[in-house]
Formats: sequence, C-alpha cells, structure tokens
Amino acid sequence: MKAMLLSGLIALAAAAPVPGPQDAADGALVIRLPGETLRVHRAEFRLPATGFVDPVRFERLVAGLAAKLEVPAENAKFNADGSIRPERPGRRLDRTSFEERFYAYFYGDGEAVIEPPVRPVPAKVDGELLAGLHEKVIGRYVTYYNPRNRNRSHNIELAARTLDSTVVFPGETFSFNRTIGRRTVERGYREAPVIVRGELSEGVGGGICQVSSTLFNAVDNAGLQIVERYTHSRHVAYVPPGRDATVSWYGPDFVFRNTLNQPVLIRSFAANGTMRVVLYSTESVRHHPREVPGMKPGPIEEVRDALHPGSR
Repeated sequence: MKAMLLSGLIALAAAAPVPGPQDAADGALVIRLPGETLRVHRAEFRLPATGFVDPVRFERLVAGLAAKLEVPAENAKFNADGSIRPERPGRRLDRTSFEERFYAYFYGDGEAVIEPPVRPVPAKVDGELLAGLHEKVIGRYVTYYNPRNRNRSHNIELAARTLDSTVVFPGETFSFNRTIGRRTVERGYREAPVIVRGELSEGVGGGICQVSSTLFNAVDNAGLQIVERYTHSRHVAYVPPGRDATVSWYGPDFVFRNTLNQPVLIRSFAANGTMRVVLYSTESVRHHPREVPGMKPGPIEEVRDALHPGSR
C-alpha cells in the first residue's frame, strides 16, 4: 500500500508544470508620466493560453497614454489688437518606439522602467506665414444681423473668432464643420433659432449659418472652387435668395478647394451686427474673381480696418 502511495506522489510531481523563469520574475513595468507613475505587469497583457501579448489590452494601454501625453499643435493666430499670437508646437506619443520597449519588457525578465517617448508636432501655420499672407485681398463679403438677439449674436461672434486666421493651402479642401467643430454648450454655444425642415425652432449654435453663408459668398467672390454647399429649406434674410450655405454637425457642410497657386488666409470678424469675411493671399497670386449678388458697390471695409480703425 505504501509503495502505491509513493508511486502516485511521484507521478503527480512529474505531471505538475515547472515554473519558468518568466513566471518567477514577473516584475512590474513602471511607466513614468509627468506628475504620475503607472505600474503594470506582464500577466495583465498575456493572451490566455499563449505566451503572446494581448493586442486589445496593449492598444488600450497605448490609447490611455496618448490621452495623457498628447497635445495638439496650435497655429499662429491674429490677436484682437492686430498682433500675431505665435504658433505653439504640440507633441505625440511615439507609438512605434513605445511598442518596442514594451515588447522588450514583456519577453524579458524582472522589472523595467519606461518614460514614454514623444515626438514634437510642428504647427501647420507659423507667424511668418500668417504675416506674409496679409498682402492682397482676393475675396470679401459682408452680412448683417440683429445684435439685440443676444444668443444668436454670441454664436455668430464665437464661430467668427474660431474661423479667423484659418489658412487653406494650395490644393487643400476646407470644411466648415471640421474647422469650427461641434457646436455644444461645453464649447460656449447657446440656444438660438434654427431652421429645421422649413420651420423655426431652437437649437444650440443657432445663427452660425450666417457665418458659413458669408464665407461662401467671399469664397465665390474670390473665384475658388465650391465643392459642397446646401441652401436652407426657407429663405434667410441676411443674403439674397439662393446665396446661403446651411451647415449642421450631423448634416450639411460647406466645403471649398483652394485652386490657386498660393495659400489663402481667411479673416473673419463679427460685432455690432456686422459679419465680415475677407480672403487674403500673397501679391503674386493669380486669381479670377467673380461677381457676387448682394455685394454693395465700392470697397468693403477690410477686417483689419474694422478691428483697428486708426491704422489706415
């Protein structure tokens, strides 16, 4: 009987898995972030029944690091006093380099420390480019609104400030929705009248179609290519019939393409019931302007003159 028990224990011992060096030394990976330290372990990222990295868990880790580390670049922009706010470079997680270091830890032994590598992201538009484009007017348009409608006026002025200083490079396509972004309360927009299926109702961001419509007419005046434009389901008072450009985050967009051989600078300004868009480029630009209905005869005051009346 004793001989049988002894042989059974020997068989069980032989069948039990022997701990490998990776399991015995499953040290933590320390990830150092600005003001924060994360600790993770190999076991958290091991694909069950394999010795490989679980790609879903790893991607979740990378996405979390990117959210903590990445900062978008900010283009140069005109200030209210006419000076130029310099560009600000951003940064992006170097995912390839981080993946290499993570895999070296995962398939290695013991602990490891990683400071996630980041790469600088240059701004698309710097101050020198912005200043150089402010030379020649190639298109412009003005519309008017009721400044006593405070919420609608606020939305128009907020969208105009966001649009201002945008640069569209040769061959590039501009999207109003992409440039202005979502119209939400969190981003400062208010409820104001909007047109939905031919009827007036209240909606967050009401009024910004006047900004897109003013821009459309300025772009058309400059002779640029209109790629996408939709009109409202009923007439609007701020432009002649058929000269509007309705926009909605989940619906219509206003899109144009810069078909010129030089970049185009968009200046926009809204205050005291006047919405103004002026398009600029370099002195050497060649363009073919178009006549646009609703433009008043004579020169239209430029954005820089409206902002700084004593600078003429």
